[in-house]
Amino acid sequence: MMSSREHPSRYPDISVSVRSPNPLAIVAGVREELRRAGAGHDEIASFTDEALAPPCNLEHALKVARQWVGCAEAT
Repeated sequence: MMSSREHPSRYPDISVSVRSPNPLAIVAGVREELRRAGAGHDEIASFTDEALAPPCNLEHALKVARQWVGCAEAT
């Protein structure tokens, strides 16, 4: 059994996988899935701002995405 400490994402049931190493692709994928899950505009904007904050690279975008959704990966 996984504790909330091991899986701290806000939307644990959302999974995002993109076929691009571009951080903008990860952000776009998570934004779309958050929209589908019914997240509000302000919440999606908060995710976007956090994910695109410096250093705005793939590692940072994935780290932030994983804090918001259950699974995020670039394949």
